[in-house]
Amino acid sequence: MSDDPPLELKPRLAISIDQAQAIIDRAVPGSRVVNVTELRGGEISTILEIVLADAPGCILKVYPQQLHWKMAKEVHVLGLLRDVDIPIPRILLADDTGSVVDLSFVLMSKLDGIVLGQREPTLTDEELFAIYAEMGAALRRINEVTLDSFGYIGPNGVWTPHPTNRAYVSAQFDRKLTEFCTRGGDAALAARLRDSIAARAQLLDAAERPRLCHYDLHAGNVLVNRGGRPQLCGLVDFENATAGDPLMDMAKALYYFTPKDAPKRDGLLEGHGARERPDWEATIALYRLACTLELWCWYAQIGKPDELPKLTMELERET
Repeated sequence: MSDDPPLELKPRLAISIDQAQAIIDRAVPGSRVVNVTELRGGEISTILEIVLADAPGCILKVYPQQLHWKMAKEVHVLGLLRDVDIPIPRILLADDTGSVVDLSFVLMSKLDGIVLGQREPTLTDEELFAIYAEMGAALRRINEVTLDSFGYIGPNGVWTPHPTNRAYVSAQFDRKLTEFCTRGGDAALAARLRDSIAARAQLLDAAERPRLCHYDLHAGNVLVNRGGRPQLCGLVDFENATAGDPLMDMAKALYYFTPKDAPKRDGLLEGHGARERPDWEATIALYRLACTLELWCWYAQIGKPDELPKLTMELERET
């Protein structure tokens, strides 16, 4: 079992009006701050809205000290998407100097709309299919951005480059299975998982070029209009982005769906076009195993042991 202390997330801090004004003075000169409100959402970072008297509001995203590098990563990834036809925030200011706030932060433009998750309970199956198809199409446009190598994206590009998708994903599986055992997972289960993964590794060869993947597309990271037929207003939170296989992106987006979510699943797949690829279902199933293993290690790292038994059962079903 690892003796590492749990990772500290979502820094608890209060941003005063004066501090917010000092930030705004650098990015939106002449505007006056009237309020600062913490927004829901964001498991890693603290997200606040800065309300201005005479201009559109801004979003302030503050990163925990242990993950301060994610600030530069998000700036980098949003830069890659600058010319892509999807609604994303604009970076107004990025600061890691500690001159106003002790932690790294970005100030971003505030997109119109509300979080899709707030509207979903009121939507019909037809409306759910339509908005998820729109999300799938937007994800496909993100996936059309190509990079030089496969791998997890860091502050300035791919952190540990891999020449092929199989090399990248195999290295990730190996790293996470090692971490699984270090954090108290069953070594015999890890060995069976290695055999199961090796038997399916040829599926990873179909992704020949590294594509930009959001790798965290869900209803909490999607903004839609407030009323009427739902329409996509924005995609946010690119701090988990990676250079990999679009089907890996799709597997993560589908991960929490249940049978009752069939309209959302079908819409996402239809809009993205994922079903055009041979062996798409088997490939997504392999990436789903990767998602489960990642989530097990994540919960163990941040100190949520109660979440581990059900994930262990899911891993057992993969052997």
